[in-house]
Amino acid sequence: MLKQFLSRLPRKTPKSDSDESCRADSSRSDDSPRAAGRHNRTHGVAAASNAAKRTSSSAVFPASTVSVIEPLVPFKDVPSSEKMNLFVSKLSLCCVSFDFTDPGKDTVEKEVKRRTLVELVDFVSSCGSTRFGEPAILAVCRMCAINLFRVFPPNYRSNRGGENDDDEPSFDPAWPHLQLVYDLLLKFITSNCLDAKVAKKYIDHSFILRLLELFDSEDPRERDCLKTIMHRVYGKFMVHRPYIRKSINNVFFKFVFETERHNGIAELLEIFGSIISGFALPLKEEHKIFLWRVLIPLHKPKSMGVYFQQLSYCVTQFVEKEPKLASIVIRGLLKYWPITNSQKEVMFLGELEEILETINMVEFQRVMVPLFWRIGCCINSMHFQVAERALFLWNNDHIVNLIAHNRQVILPIMFPALEKNSQGHWSQAVMNLTHNVRKMFAEMDEKLFLACHSQFKEEEALLNAAAEKRKEAWKQLEHAASLQPVIGNTPVLVSTI
Repeated sequence: MLKQFLSRLPRKTPKSDSDESCRADSSRSDDSPRAAGRHNRTHGVAAASNAAKRTSSSAVFPASTVSVIEPLVPFKDVPSSEKMNLFVSKLSLCCVSFDFTDPGKDTVEKEVKRRTLVELVDFVSSCGSTRFGEPAILAVCRMCAINLFRVFPPNYRSNRGGENDDDEPSFDPAWPHLQLVYDLLLKFITSNCLDAKVAKKYIDHSFILRLLELFDSEDPRERDCLKTIMHRVYGKFMVHRPYIRKSINNVFFKFVFETERHNGIAELLEIFGSIISGFALPLKEEHKIFLWRVLIPLHKPKSMGVYFQQLSYCVTQFVEKEPKLASIVIRGLLKYWPITNSQKEVMFLGELEEILETINMVEFQRVMVPLFWRIGCCINSMHFQVAERALFLWNNDHIVNLIAHNRQVILPIMFPALEKNSQGHWSQAVMNLTHNVRKMFAEMDEKLFLACHSQFKEEEALLNAAAEKRKEAWKQLEHAASLQPVIGNTPVLVSTI
C-alpha cells in the first residue's frame, strides 16, 4: 500500500535531465510548432526565475542588464561610445557580495572586485562632459544598495556613552571594499555629469532612508563617509530636503523617547548644524518646533556626552539666528537639568555660558530668577568641578554686565549660596572663587551687599531659633514619655541623654 502511494508522488527531475530535455525540445523546434512554443515557455520561466533571484538580492532596485562587453576590459581599451556600456557592465560585476570575515576565502575574486571598483571611481572622477543616463544611474544605485544596505545584528549595536565611553570602536572587516563603494557614490553624486532631475527618480525616499539607517554602524569611518554623502545629497536634491529633515527627526525621536541607543547621533547632528546655518530669516515655525521638540529633549539621555559638542552647536546656531529663542532654550535646559549627574551638569553649565553670551537684556530678565536659583545650587555642589564651573561664569564680562544691571534681583538669590560656601566648602579652590565673586558683588553695590548680608544673618538667626525650639520640643516629648508606665507590650522610646 505504501509503495503504491509513493509511486504516485511526482518525482523531482534532475537538473541535467531538465537541461537535456530543453536541448531536445530546441532540436525539435523546426519540426513541431507546439514543441517550439513549449521550448519558449520553458526558457521564459527559467529567465523569469533567474530575474526573480537577481531582484531578491536587492530590496530597493531591480537587476540591471549586463552588457555583452567583458567587464574586466580597461576603459582605455574601448571607444568612447562604448565606455558607458562598459561602466554598467563593471557595476554589475561589483554586485557580487563576499564574506570578508574570512580573509583567506575568495581572495582572487575579492581582488578583481577591488580593482574594478577602483576603475569605476577613476572613471566617474574623469567622466568629462558625458552625461550619465538612466541605465547608468540605475546601475550605480543598485550596486550601492547591494553592497551597502544591510541590517546590523542586535549584538553589533552598543549603548555608546556613559560607562562605554572608553570602549574602542568596532571596525568592519569589509571596510576596504565598502570605502571604495562609498567613494564611488560620493563622486557620482557630486559629479557635474549627473542631472539631479533624472537621478531623483532613483535616489529617492527609499534610498535615502536606507542610507540613514546605516548611521547606526559602529564603524566611525563608515559614519564619517555617510555624513559627507548625506551633506551632498541634501545640497543637490532640493526636492528631498523636507523628507531628509523629517527622517532625521524620526531617528532622534526614537533615540530619545524609546531606545536611547544609536551610534550616529553625533554625525546626524553635525549634518543638521550645517542645515541650520542655512535657514532663512525669519525662522519658519517648523524649525522652531524642531528646536523645542527635538534638540532640547536630546539633552536628556545619559549618553549626551558623545554628541554634546554637535548638539550645543546646533542650539547656539538657533539662538544666534533668532535671539528671542534664548529664553526658550534656557527653560528647556532647566527642565532637563541633570541633578544627579555631575559630569552632565558641567556640560550644561558650559552650554549655558555660550547662550548667555548672545542673550539680550529682555530675554535674560525673563529667565534670570529660575536660572540663578539653579546656579546657586550648583555653587553649593559638593562636586568641586560643578561648583568651579558655576563660579567661572563671573569671568565672562557680558554675563557680569547682565548681572550688574539686574543685581537687585540676582544678589538676594545668590547671597545665601555664596555665604554658605565661604563658611566652609571642603575645596579651597571653590572657597577662593567664592570670595572673589562676593568681592565683585560688594564692589557693584556695597549698600545692597550689606543689606543682603544683614538679611541673611536675620534669616539664619530665625532658622537657628526654629531649630532650637524644635530640639527643645523633642526633649520635652522624650521626658514625658519616660514618665509614663509601660503597659502590656507597648514599646516606649526613652532617651538616655
